[in-house]
Amino acid sequence: MFAVDHIILLSAVLAIFGVLASKLSPRFGVPVLVLFLGVGMLAGEDGIGRIFFDNADAAHAIGTFALILILFDGGLQTSQKSITQAWKPAALLATVGVIGTAVVTGLAAMYILDLPLYKGLLLGAIVGSTDAAAVFSVLRNAGIRIPAKVKSTLELESASNDPMAIFLTIGLITLIQDANTQPNDLAVLFASQMGVGAAVGLAIGGIAVWIFRRITLMAIGLYPVLVMLFGMLAFGVAANLNGSGFLATFITGVMVGNSRFAYQKNTFVFLDGLAWLGQIAMFVILGLLVTPTELFVFWKEGLLIACVLIFIARPLVVMPILLLFRFSLRASLLISWVGLRGSVPIILAIFPLIFGMPYAEIIFNVVFFIVLISALLQGSTLSFAARKLGLIVNDEVKTASTQEIVRLAKSKRELIKIELAKQSPAVNKRISELALPENAVIAMIARGEETLLPKGNVRLIEGDQVFVITKLPDKKMVERCFYTEVE
Repeated sequence: MFAVDHIILLSAVLAIFGVLASKLSPRFGVPVLVLFLGVGMLAGEDGIGRIFFDNADAAHAIGTFALILILFDGGLQTSQKSITQAWKPAALLATVGVIGTAVVTGLAAMYILDLPLYKGLLLGAIVGSTDAAAVFSVLRNAGIRIPAKVKSTLELESASNDPMAIFLTIGLITLIQDANTQPNDLAVLFASQMGVGAAVGLAIGGIAVWIFRRITLMAIGLYPVLVMLFGMLAFGVAANLNGSGFLATFITGVMVGNSRFAYQKNTFVFLDGLAWLGQIAMFVILGLLVTPTELFVFWKEGLLIACVLIFIARPLVVMPILLLFRFSLRASLLISWVGLRGSVPIILAIFPLIFGMPYAEIIFNVVFFIVLISALLQGSTLSFAARKLGLIVNDEVKTASTQEIVRLAKSKRELIKIELAKQSPAVNKRISELALPENAVIAMIARGEETLLPKGNVRLIEGDQVFVITKLPDKKMVERCFYTEVE
């Protein structure tokens, strides 16, 4: 039997346990990332699995690939409306917020762990950014609705602040290893990372959208594959041009997600599944990499630094930025609280191990402990905090949603399935009263177990599923007939 056979079996077993563990998240209020990490730790050398894994390079490679999937999926799900609502505060939180949090936490780490200044700041930089995967999963599984602007700010911040944390980490490692590094060298590195990353993301995203709207592939299953490959292409091009691959991937995802093309719904569902698989693989591998007996050697110091990060550093930096943009005090407190740390800090903590730096083991174990504390404390109390602050939105979602887009044979028309919400402007209207585009035709109406012929005098009601055949450029005009608002 080949070695790869054992690896495939082990990977399948760990992934299945990871998926099943996710069922426990909403029941016990524990973020899924903690459960995935727990599966890896249980399977590790100190757990019941007794699997020995200490390959930092392999963990970094797997983690990087998983982050590409997660950030690309996050970009696909970030609407243009969310960006319009929150890009200004999110941009400051993703830059100034990360720097401020890193400095305050780093100085505390320097004194608590008795580290040199740059190594203390390095630890602060590593835990300086919130984690997109953690924030997305917690917001999805919380079972509550928070104000749209607050949710948009949280998601946009978490998805866009990784490049700054990565820049700070790489910059400080460069300073530590090469004392001749000048401030202007770091300025050039920053400009390269952000500028090239953004430019590549916009370029690849634009090319991808142009191609998706014009190409017809021989098999439906190739559409999600092609979309995913453009996300990977954006990362590869940016990284090889000394830019931020993660920023490029996210921007490409945003551009693709806000475009219209055939089989879009199926494509996004498939990629969302891949992102979940990436989360499971990444967190399980990171759980395998850590040794629990070593992890808790510095638990007191890790707990102190975590408290500084959660209760001092993030509020101290985040609150003034949000109040500057006229967020209410309650909204500012909630955003400050939901500053979850996740996979990115752990992956960045692998960098010192890869470079063989002094204090690398201490930094990795302390960062891992901080992530666990942040996920358990902040992730599990999101619903409680939102309720206590009076930020639960109880009204129903006011827009219907397009369920599917299907390319019809060789024609340039699409079949759209729309379920009518209570607030839809089409409810209680006759079909003849809808201002549909000239080339749009209602093919069928599904009402419960009934199938209605789309005659002009048929009156639409809440819950009806309306199937419309239209040209792709006319899709927004069709949606305006059924939605209270169209993004």
